[in-house]
Amino acid sequence: MRFNRAISPIKVLSFDLDDTLYNNHPIILNAIQAMQSYLQSIPEWANQQDDYWLKCRRHIGETQPHLQDDVTNWRKVALEYGMSQLALTKEEVARYSSNAYQAFATARSNITVDQSVLSLLRELEKKYTLIAITNGNVEVEKFNLAGVFEHVYLAGLDGKAKPDAALFERACHDLKVNPSEILHIGDSLDTDVQGANLAGCQSVWLNNQQATYKYKGLADIEIQDIHQLAFLK
Repeated sequence: MRFNRAISPIKVLSFDLDDTLYNNHPIILNAIQAMQSYLQSIPEWANQQDDYWLKCRRHIGETQPHLQDDVTNWRKVALEYGMSQLALTKEEVARYSSNAYQAFATARSNITVDQSVLSLLRELEKKYTLIAITNGNVEVEKFNLAGVFEHVYLAGLDGKAKPDAALFERACHDLKVNPSEILHIGDSLDTDVQGANLAGCQSVWLNNQQATYKYKGLADIEIQDIHQLAFLK
């Protein structure tokens, strides 16, 4: 653990979800595979080139860039666009798109957070209000983080994606706290730390990913294991 700055009094602990409270890599791979398996069961889709889905997703990202802050709708719109380019009826486009997204979403939230992490959160909630701020589309109410957070803020639905300050500002408004009273914990320098810093919140960087980042700013605190947050109890 490294302290880059002394932290001031805090009231709220804000958590990123994916790759902060659980390993999201196998989960997202399984979700993508579930969606692709369903898509391959549709003959008209299966006849397309292997990169057809990526081309559809890229096309929507480029032509409707506002959706890049809302990964849920980006995926839904890309699926609908891809289906609409095939020899399908409007009813089939709607049904297949919905089913493909549901296959993804079901697997996406097939998560079990480690009991040691849940125990840590239960200890922390005795002293702080716990919230989540995520750019992802996981449905917390569908696995064992349900009921842990007072609020879960989702990019797109609740504001622009991190590192934009919108989600942090929404949390400050809802909880009636100053930005400096929120300590945000996340695994990404580019989204979590930069976003918290831009919003005037305090930040903890969970530095346990082998990743390259563009942001050169510092988190207030750097940790290598989520359980190091026990010092906050």
